[in-house]
Amino acid sequence: MAYLDTSLLVAYYCPEPLSAAAQRTIRRDDRPTISPLVEVELYSAVAAKVRARHLDRTTADQVLALFQQHVADARLGMVAIGEGEYALARNWLGRFATPLRALDALHLAAAHANDLTLVTADQALARSAKHLGVKSSLIS
Repeated sequence: MAYLDTSLLVAYYCPEPLSAAAQRTIRRDDRPTISPLVEVELYSAVAAKVRARHLDRTTADQVLALFQQHVADARLGMVAIGEGEYALARNWLGRFATPLRALDALHLAAAHANDLTLVTADQALARSAKHLGVKSSLIS
């Protein structure tokens, strides 16, 4: 099973160069999984697209409504990020061995703690996952 990071989910719901690859990847998985962190980051990314005028407000509302429908229908599974994931992320960051930032470390910890493969379009995140022994797949 796959843990989808925000870069892949944004490409799935919004027109981007990686949209076709993101759609193929997500449709192949029986129950792709996200966390509440991905949900917040998706809203942030859509809001940024509206502010930059890459999406109009009506389209943005439709994107977010479709996403919420997929969550409600359990097309997207949801895993929690709890104390264990925060501790794992903190420990990885404290190694000073990767360019990880806090939120990406939490994504990796959520995937790892739930024995999921992180699926991302973010090359640096994929490299960090490999370095830390987290199962990952880079979509490009």
